[in-house]
Amino acid sequence: MGDPKKIRKKYETPRHPFEGERIKAENKLVAAYGLKNKRELWKAESELRKYRTNARDIQASLRLGDQRALERIKSMIGRLSRYGILTENATADDILALNVQSFLERRLQTIVLRKGLAKTPGMARQLIVHGHILVGDRKVTIPGYKVLKSEEESINYAPSSPFNNELHPMRMVGERKEGEVPATGEENKEES
Repeated sequence: MGDPKKIRKKYETPRHPFEGERIKAENKLVAAYGLKNKRELWKAESELRKYRTNARDIQASLRLGDQRALERIKSMIGRLSRYGILTENATADDILALNVQSFLERRLQTIVLRKGLAKTPGMARQLIVHGHILVGDRKVTIPGYKVLKSEEESINYAPSSPFNNELHPMRMVGERKEGEVPATGEENKEES
């Protein structure tokens, strides 16, 4: 069987923990994207840092004439374009121009909110954690799940979810405006 793998952190904490400007900027991002804590933000920042470091290394290899560097940059751009972070005809400079919001926009929680399946980021998180959201044909309960561009259209309520009913009071329907009462059919009976 062997020993279990050593668990490692997937993020790095800030070097200077008490910088006022950084804390304010982080708090705005945490509130805007409905993150549970700053650890989720630091994970996205670490992922961005990894891509940017690799892009700088590849650019240095390209200057030295390494042919494998072209393959590496194409595979990196291909991966980022599958997630919808970059376009397919992007360059290494486009990778260096990315920001943390690019990665936070591809989280399932954010996409559920943008599609109008939830009213607030907190509600989107709760819907996902409680199993009300399907990605394709499977239930995903991880708010930080990175959604592929091809999966984005298939995000919807689970069939077993009470939110699947259009008359559910908390459900947001595209045709219905906020504060408008859904049609129940009783108005037609009164007119007859």
